[in-house]
Formats: sequence, structure tokens, C-alpha cells
Amino acid sequence: MKLDETDKRLLAALQKNAHLTAHQLGEALNLSPSQAGRRRQKLEADGVILNYTARLDPPQLGLAVQGFVQVHLGTHGPEHSTSFARLIATRAEIVSAWTMTGDADYLLRVYCEDLPALNRLIHEVLLPHKAVARVHSQIVMDQLKQDGPLPT
Repeated sequence: MKLDETDKRLLAALQKNAHLTAHQLGEALNLSPSQAGRRRQKLEADGVILNYTARLDPPQLGLAVQGFVQVHLGTHGPEHSTSFARLIATRAEIVSAWTMTGDADYLLRVYCEDLPALNRLIHEVLLPHKAVARVHSQIVMDQLKQDGPLPT
């Protein structure tokens, strides 16, 4: 899909504040509220805007440890990949997961209440999976840049 400059500015504005009304978007984009609203609806209908979410503060939820866990499979195959994907989908502390090129097969982003909780996730959930050979975890000391908007 080809986005024009107005669409790109609209997307940038919504990534900063998804609560903007059609009136506010129109003012920011030099459009009427109805034009701004129609553009937003088209971007939603076309699947460019997937959803609207709230960003929460992990420490205020008791999630003191953020980490990345690399998972290395010892056995590969569709049934193992499907089984592992089902496992990680059931775990709330795994907030995102990627399949990777390179040494690790998966990279998991996790939030846990403390180090013992991370340890339990690794030793009682991930390592017992029949396809997992090893894991390598990295604990985030400080996040220098928050998850930002996508470039438009």
C-alpha cells in the first residue's frame, strides 16, 4: 500500500497519542475532522493500523526484571516448532517472541517479578520442553530508549 505524506503524518500523530479525536487529527493535518476520520478508518480497514493499546509501567505492576532469552532447539521440525509456539503463547511473562537467523532459534522478551521467577521460567518451563537444547538469558540493566513509534 502506498501512503501519502498526509497518511504518514496521521500515523505519526496516532503513534504518539492514539486518543486523538478526528477534530484534533484534522487540526494537526490541516484537514476537516471528517476527512481525518475517513483517512483513519481507511488505514484501519486496510490493516495499516492494527489496534490501539495502552502502554503500562512494568515496575508499577510488580515486574522488576526485564530480560531477553535466546532459545536453542536440539531438535527441529514442524511438530517441535508448533509445540514450542503453543508453549510460549501460554506464558504471560513472555511478552514477545521472534524466530531468528543465526545461532539461536528464538528470541523471547520477558518480564518477571524477580530473578527467582525468571529462573523458574527458564528451568521449569523452557528447558523441560522436548525440543529445547539450551537457553541463554540476558537481564536488562536499564532501557535507554523506550519502544518507540515505527518510522513512517
